[in-house]
Amino acid sequence: MGTINGAFSVMAGALNADQSALSIVANNVANANTPGYTQEVPNWKENQPIQIGSASYGDGVTQTGPTSLRDRVLNERLDQQQQLASSSGAQLTALNSVQALFTPDSGSSTSSAGDIGSDITSFFSSFSSLEANPTNNAFRQQVLSSATTLAGDISNAAASLNSQTAALNQEAGGIPSQVNALTSAIAQVNKQIESSSPNSDPGTLEDQRQQDLSQLSQLIGINQITSENNGLSITTTSGQLLVAGGSSFQMTTGNVGGASDFFVGTTNVTAQLAGGGGQLGGYLTARDTDIPSVMGSLDQMAYSISTSVNALNNSGTDLDGNQGTGTNAAGVVGTGTTPLYIFKEPTQVAGSAAGMSVVMTDPNQISAAGLGGGTGDNSNAIAMNNLGSQSLIQPEATTSFSVTQNLDASTALNGVTTGNITLYDSLGASHDATITYTNLGANTWGYSISMPEMLAANTAVANQVSYNFGSSGTVNPGTTLTIAGKSGANMATIAAPTVTAGEAVGTAGPPATGYMGALDAALTTAGITGVTVTNTGGVLTIAGATATAGSVIADPVASANASGTLSFNAITGNLITPASNVGGLTFSGLSDGATALNLDWNLYGATGASNITQTTAASAQSGETLNGIPSVINSQTPIDYYSNLVSTLGSTVSSVQDENTAQTASVTQLQTQNDALSKVNLNDEASALSTLQTSYQAASQMFNTLNTIIQSALNLGVETAVS
Repeated sequence: MGTINGAFSVMAGALNADQSALSIVANNVANANTPGYTQEVPNWKENQPIQIGSASYGDGVTQTGPTSLRDRVLNERLDQQQQLASSSGAQLTALNSVQALFTPDSGSSTSSAGDIGSDITSFFSSFSSLEANPTNNAFRQQVLSSATTLAGDISNAAASLNSQTAALNQEAGGIPSQVNALTSAIAQVNKQIESSSPNSDPGTLEDQRQQDLSQLSQLIGINQITSENNGLSITTTSGQLLVAGGSSFQMTTGNVGGASDFFVGTTNVTAQLAGGGGQLGGYLTARDTDIPSVMGSLDQMAYSISTSVNALNNSGTDLDGNQGTGTNAAGVVGTGTTPLYIFKEPTQVAGSAAGMSVVMTDPNQISAAGLGGGTGDNSNAIAMNNLGSQSLIQPEATTSFSVTQNLDASTALNGVTTGNITLYDSLGASHDATITYTNLGANTWGYSISMPEMLAANTAVANQVSYNFGSSGTVNPGTTLTIAGKSGANMATIAAPTVTAGEAVGTAGPPATGYMGALDAALTTAGITGVTVTNTGGVLTIAGATATAGSVIADPVASANASGTLSFNAITGNLITPASNVGGLTFSGLSDGATALNLDWNLYGATGASNITQTTAASAQSGETLNGIPSVINSQTPIDYYSNLVSTLGSTVSSVQDENTAQTASVTQLQTQNDALSKVNLNDEASALSTLQTSYQAASQMFNTLNTIIQSALNLGVETAVS
């Protein structure tokens, strides 16, 4: 049997266990409002029973410490949803600011746009008044006034977009310091947990780690990987390591092309962070995708209105009888010596909106009359009024581009890095070109350009399309040509015969020889007529194409002179050879039925100075320039184009709003589930307190009972009553 001492021991253990459990309850109540605190419950463990003979007697329980009520899977799911909601929330805030610029009747100022749609209508309508009375000075002044309002509102919108981009850049640039503070804190907590609780519940240390993870997931997109000894590794969503056990890896920023890019070690992770979530993902999506898209549309509209209006005004006669320097629709060239431009003439699409302004100050210079027309002639005013109902945004091919690139000198032998640029063909289609650099060692890199998509030229107007196979009389390998032409009443397309290295281009004959002969045979077999191919110094000219509107002559593989080697000075990092621009493919043809297309791959600086360098900095493409305008669907008028810009922006805002609403609701739902499991419930704690107090009182009463029994034993022969 158990002894009285054994009974005292059991009761003492019970009191200790109850007291320990009461302390856990008290701690829960004290931290009920502490952010991130997780409810704890006592762990009860039965003591080893006492064995006497064949009988087993219980020896009470021990409270082995608290366990936090948490679900790590639920916590991680909550963090993932928070990073999505934070991303869409940051993006939505930025988009709302952009959308506010294009609210009708918002008024003009230095930081916002007015009602650009009304401005467009008013500007082209002003020519309607002028055509009725082309000599009226008030009507002429109204044209300049409405032009000034239009240009001012467009340039103000562009300035505001640039300001918002700068603000987002600043906001984004401040996040890495917060990220680094949190990852360092998580690494330190990892050390403490791995040291103190490698195989048990870390308690408040885990609360601290989860709180830091929650804050981190609101800043950037992360992945969490549990490791041994209760450790934790954290990566970006693209796999860049931020925390590994007790070590953290800093995120840094660097100025690339005037914007803050983000690095982990030497790896540029900006693009991955943009799609990864968190506030930074939202900021980067708005900065690098949403605002540039709106700015690109605004630039195209400003460029087209400015150049189209200028071209018409410059191909007419002003009130003083002065002609412009342009060419009218009949091919007549004006006799003037100074262009009659209303707007500042843009040189490229990019920046056209920000730079849009009225340069004409004398209303007499408005060319209401056509070339050779008298002061009462209104033919040019009619044409400019009609511009408002015509498509002004015409496709324009890229004719040149350049890139700025740094190559990391520490790159492993045969290691590669790439640069990218988007080009436009004469039909307005966009194509992605990739420039691949390979480290060949000894400060030498190989480069190659690839563009798997087709460049196309319009052959709707009978003229010629030239394709340069090389600079000599032989054909460069790997260069192919697709030719479309009329085959009877139908269109036929052929792929030009395969090129053999060193093959002679040949002559058209008859009979045709060399590559020309193979090409002529392919045309004949396909039944393509009306096409003549000639060769001049390696340049094949396909002339007299009878293709109908919309048919193309295209280049599927842009590879002529598109590869080579680069040599750098080991000390300065400057390019040694080639010393001037590296020219590649030349493709001449029709871009709009009248203008020749000459596509030249100018890779390394427009003036012959190198803008490709080799340094110890991370490889990165930091800048690019190009010209060209993509096609516009449905030949939109200026006001239709602007309406489409605004409606597209509105659709984007609505879509992100819906995403954010759904993601926020999901966060709320997950947070509610987590709170139900882990948050301190004072009612539950009150119930637990009552139960533990009753247990404590019962154990205390047993002490009184045992004390009475001992007293009875000590007073042998004296009756004692035990109640």
